[in-house]
Amino acid sequence: MAALPQYAILLALTLGTVGFVFTLYGLARVIGRSRAEPGKDVPATAGTLARDPVWVRYHAKYYGYALLFLAFDMEMAFMYPWSVVYREEGLVALLDMGVFLAILFLGLAYGWSQGALRRQ
Repeated sequence: MAALPQYAILLALTLGTVGFVFTLYGLARVIGRSRAEPGKDVPATAGTLARDPVWVRYHAKYYGYALLFLAFDMEMAFMYPWSVVYREEGLVALLDMGVFLAILFLGLAYGWSQGALRRQ
């Protein structure tokens, strides 16, 4: 299949999806009624009103967890397309993924040595 029909199909699917979302949103606005209630805009935690302001700062230790999560999330994002290409490329793709995983493992080992995975 040539490139232009593929892009036309992609454009049609994108426009169809956006149209479907806007149709559902419009239908919800027409059917559903919205009532202004004083308690709707108040932040609540587990059914009780929150004592702290909404914009609170998180402790710096959580940023390390977030970075580790992103690293392993990106690993999975790269492994799915790699598994499709692996059959065509063979050993070269296997070595490339090995280098990629080795770099991620070194990052994990460094984080572990610095105490990033220690529970506090």
